[in-house]
Amino acid sequence: MKASTRLNDATANELPRELVELGRAIAALPEQQFRDLEPAYVRVVECVRRRRRILELVQEALSQLRLDIKYLMFDLDLTRKERDEFKSQLDELTQDDFGAN
Repeated sequence: MKASTRLNDATANELPRELVELGRAIAALPEQQFRDLEPAYVRVVECVRRRRRILELVQEALSQLRLDIKYLMFDLDLTRKERDEFKSQLDELTQDDFGAN
């Protein structure tokens, strides 16, 4: 099997450059050495892909959390303004009630 067919370009684009270079070096080895090293290389590649997916999920979750916090801060600010307005109205009503007596 030729080295160029052992590692496709799609894999090369999603992996770190050093790992791609290692894969190409392994692919260029004689068949027996290639077969000895290929399973370990495949496990490393799978691990890198899994970690990348986890990182993407964490980044997505953080983005969603940031958005949720912005909405909560907006809601909190509005709730405080409403509270202050109602408190002001209540104070005015209380003063009017006591002022009438």
